[in-house]
Amino acid sequence: MISLTDVRKSYSTDVAIGPVTLQIPAHGITTLVGPNGAGKSTLLTMIGRLLDIDEGVIEIAGLDVAHTRSKDLARVVSILRQENHFITRLTVRQLVGFGRFPYSKGRLTAVDEEHITRAIDFLDLTALEGRYLDQLSGGQRQRAYVAMVLAQDTEYLLLDEPLNNLDMKHAVQMMKMLRRAADELGKTIVIVLHDINFAGHYADRICAVKAGEVVEFGTPAEILTDDVLTRVFETPVQVVSGPNGPLAVYF
Repeated sequence: MISLTDVRKSYSTDVAIGPVTLQIPAHGITTLVGPNGAGKSTLLTMIGRLLDIDEGVIEIAGLDVAHTRSKDLARVVSILRQENHFITRLTVRQLVGFGRFPYSKGRLTAVDEEHITRAIDFLDLTALEGRYLDQLSGGQRQRAYVAMVLAQDTEYLLLDEPLNNLDMKHAVQMMKMLRRAADELGKTIVIVLHDINFAGHYADRICAVKAGEVVEFGTPAEILTDDVLTRVFETPVQVVSGPNGPLAVYF
């Protein structure tokens, strides 16, 4: 489980996150949704210890995020940020290999290579593993980054807007692969998403963030209602029955 207790982060007297108290159960997919600037990415990066908290406690699988040694935490949780700055002349396999650094310290073993191959195969990148990143499409490159996180072989995965810059086809492919990772590999995945309909279809739980606070947390059926979504996004939203479940209509 991921547990946040009275977590706060202040940037100024007018901009702050929290207090946030939240328990995200182990296994399955939890999505963070909400308006731009609500604090979704900030919350995710604090959970992954890429951003210090000012107050409160965050625990992942019983480990205090603020005080656990980096090498120990890196074997429990992996995180993919929106901005990735890897050298484009890396091959897909070399990039995915970075996910093994907490174990290999740069010297890949046969076991590391097995994990790399497994992650590449799982994300359907086998035919592309020798390609350089700048030779890939946006969707292929995004899959390579997720494969790197998967190769780290942690139970907990934190992904900040993994659908960024993906077209409809590749966004669907990505969510299906993440759903498989949760179901087949037993992963606990926390994702920042902008599209409420993707969250409603693929997630087990939805956490709505607004003005730096968690304002709703529940199943898709509980969150995908006219009242809740209209209140969270501050625009009229109507939820209708679609062929594969509820759909939010907001245009």
